[in-house]
Amino acid sequence: MAAISQANVKFCGSHVGCSIGEDGPSQMALEDLALFRAIPGATVFYPSDAVSTERAVELCANMQGIAFIRTSRPNTPVIYANDEPFVVGQCKVVRKSAKDVVTVIGAGVTLHEAIKAADILAAKGKNVRVIDLFTVKPIDGTTIAANAKETGGRIVTVEDHYQEGGLGEAVCGALSEESGICIKRLYVPRIPRSGPSKVLLDMFGISAKCIVAAVDSIC
Repeated sequence: MAAISQANVKFCGSHVGCSIGEDGPSQMALEDLALFRAIPGATVFYPSDAVSTERAVELCANMQGIAFIRTSRPNTPVIYANDEPFVVGQCKVVRKSAKDVVTVIGAGVTLHEAIKAADILAAKGKNVRVIDLFTVKPIDGTTIAANAKETGGRIVTVEDHYQEGGLGEAVCGALSEESGICIKRLYVPRIPRSGPSKVLLDMFGISAKCIVAAVDSIC
């Protein structure tokens, strides 16, 4: 009804994904991206640190319509300077080199896992590009496609969300008319359980170790 009536309303969902840990699956939002992506005209933000979260709130406050900000429970490092600009519908390339062989796309908790994976892979002599999606809808398909083509057409998406309707499907949809691009998706494959956050990220296949394995499997 909010979309039909063109309501100007904003939502913020915290405690998302299996990364919330001990609270267990009854408290883990794992289908929220799918829900809000399906609402006509809605904007979906997925910030990854304190700075990008503040920018997402600012952007929401200054726009009309329905918007959703997906925030995370775990403490995560601040990766952006306080004056870093953010724009609706534009992602951020946070790791890049001329020798990158894969583009890894994450958001929230999984962006930090992707950065850790990039460090592990670099120590083995394999460079990867890392993208912070920031806005899941509208998605920055142009930037993603350009970076994918610069990294051999190989993409790994990783998300603390179920397979259906999340970050990975958004990327696949944005690149559906692009040729020569292979996308490997990491996501929470089933209903999780209670446990320490780091253990659950590993158990359900979205940790840095799992990203390293995914990259190694395609190049």
